[in-house]
Amino acid sequence: MTFGVYETETLIRLRKKMEKHEIEWMEKVKREIKENPFTGKPLQVPWFREKKFEGKRLYYLIYENLGKILLVRFAGKKEQQEIINFILKNKKEFEKEMAKI
Repeated sequence: MTFGVYETETLIRLRKKMEKHEIEWMEKVKREIKENPFTGKPLQVPWFREKKFEGKRLYYLIYENLGKILLVRFAGKKEQQEIINFILKNKKEFEKEMAKI
């Protein structure tokens, strides 16, 4: 099964500030997780994962029942716990948005 891959508005805005090689890496990851979304490291639960690149992390959510993946954020290690807490706190909102797509 091939998953659809989507990005949050926050990540879309962040992309404009990212370096070219980071954007290229993210595009590669998008192709990879379309086929196998569970390749990243799980964060507390199987549907919440991260992929690492040069000291930064790409955080994403897997909606197996919808066949969709949501790329949420790309940030450094310092922001990791804050981002994890935010995503877990707002998981229902993210899922509602994904169900609309």
